[in-house]
Amino acid sequence: MAEQFDVLSDELSAFISSQKVFFVGSAARDGRVNVSPKGMDSLRVVGPREILWMNLTGSGNETAAHLLDTNRLTLMWCAFEGKPLILRVYGRATVVHPRDDEWTQCAALIEPTAGARQYFRVQIDLVQTSCGYAVPFYDYREDRQVLSMWAQKRGKDGIEAYWQDRNQRSIDGLPTGILEE
Repeated sequence: MAEQFDVLSDELSAFISSQKVFFVGSAARDGRVNVSPKGMDSLRVVGPREILWMNLTGSGNETAAHLLDTNRLTLMWCAFEGKPLILRVYGRATVVHPRDDEWTQCAALIEPTAGARQYFRVQIDLVQTSCGYAVPFYDYREDRQVLSMWAQKRGKDGIEAYWQDRNQRSIDGLPTGILEE
């Protein structure tokens, strides 16, 4: 049932573009594995071997810390409507912070919203599909606005203070690189 590919096909790229939620998995050499759901308009397929994902400010910054320690990342999508499918993309990522020159290039592909913390440029080394026969059907209603409203209310200075206080270290104490050190 599972198939593996070196690149994303046009069909799989279209599948990604139509999804409302995806999951990110990462881990450092030691410590906890992190799996996090993501949504909003925060991801683009840039090419058959590259995905760009805009990460928003949240309670933790695990993915950034894990990538500094062990640069590996898994992205996963599930079909919650239509034909069943699970798609996993495995790769390595480059982190782009607002202070980096490359931020402007990333922002041209995905406009940063309030609270945009970093972009991840994911270089794909393996694509895998599987059946998804046991994934239930769900109906999409709308995006939640809570995170956007939270970030807008805090403003740029408030977000940076939050990074200082809550996003500099992973739950296992690893540095995230969010602020220049």
